[in-house]
Amino acid sequence: MDISLLIENLTNPALLFFFLGIFASQIKSDLEIPAGSSKFISLYLMFAIGFKGGQELAHSTIDSEIFWAFTLGIVSSIVVPVYSFFLLKKPFGNHNASAIAAAYGSISAVTFITTVSFLELQDKEFDGFMVAVMASMEAPSIVMGVLLLALYSKNIEGSKKIDFGRILKHSLSNGSVVLLVGSLFIGFMASEEQAQGIEPFTTDIFSGFLAVFLLDMGITSGKQIKELLKQGWIALSFSVAIPVFNGCITAIISSFVLEGIGNRLLISILVASASYIAVPAAMRLAIPKANPGLYLPMALAITFPFNISLGIPIYLGVINAMS
Repeated sequence: MDISLLIENLTNPALLFFFLGIFASQIKSDLEIPAGSSKFISLYLMFAIGFKGGQELAHSTIDSEIFWAFTLGIVSSIVVPVYSFFLLKKPFGNHNASAIAAAYGSISAVTFITTVSFLELQDKEFDGFMVAVMASMEAPSIVMGVLLLALYSKNIEGSKKIDFGRILKHSLSNGSVVLLVGSLFIGFMASEEQAQGIEPFTTDIFSGFLAVFLLDMGITSGKQIKELLKQGWIALSFSVAIPVFNGCITAIISSFVLEGIGNRLLISILVASASYIAVPAAMRLAIPKANPGLYLPMALAITFPFNISLGIPIYLGVINAMS
């Protein structure tokens, strides 16, 4: 791993704002981002990255790169929950193991967006279809988490049948997924001249909004750390070890099927990341016995900051070594 790259990543203003948020929460500062503003910023980030991805997708040619990127993304969102579940079902029980497995099989859109910002700062190219790959990885992991619980639990929610159709609909109709996919489609349909009309909104202010959003994520993460520490070393070690394993394995495999370094880093960070928005919302509906005080801080307070600080340079180092 390139130490200079690591230092540059750790001094990224957006990342430093994240650490500022953690610091503020630890000293019990009254610093906070209003809930309405936080939701608007998260919607803006989905809108901007989706629209820009659609524009890039419109200029992309359908080739093996697209096929393999989608294959890696979807297969990982099915396979990662399986071994995650079996690793965790003994220490945490079937319900918690299913929810954690779904979270780690899914993706973090904000981690993806942070990596996109990193690639742009490094002048490394990537393809817009990676946004579509990201969107395709949400639902399969949620379905797998619930399916694993159904297969390995004798008594599920009082022997009630789990409505997979309802769960799938909930995962696909999640606001962030709808906005991301919708913005991708609109960006794909818009002409270059039409896209330039809103370019100051989708591009020029993007980094600033990302920094404010990461500040908010830092405040939220800092409040979750104490709860996570109560869960013991298994939760802490899993929150780091599995992302590193997933990211490094994907970085190696992607070297055989993907050409661009940017695309390989994005697929690696997607497989390494864990969902703390879409999956927790789905798990409340699908597996209410799972403890959100376990799977939510694992993804948000440990895996998320690890990936955006150390994970990106680690996975990029593996990619460069394989090039």
